[in-house]
Amino acid sequence: MRVLVEYEKCCGAGQCVMVAPKVFDQRDDGIVVLLDETPPPDQYKAVQEAVTVCPGAALRLEESA
Repeated sequence: MRVLVEYEKCCGAGQCVMVAPKVFDQRDDGIVVLLDETPPPDQYKAVQEAVTVCPGAALRLEESA
């Protein structure tokens, strides 16, 4: 799994950080910081939830082949 971020869509709500803090963080202005573009399998569920709850639809997943 690869995490992709469209930074211009990020509204700084921080939902991603709350559900997947090992993969996402925030800058001082609230914009998402991607900590791990290819998270380990134990983080998949949290990352999928972060994508689902992102109010700006700034996050998406690309499945590995």
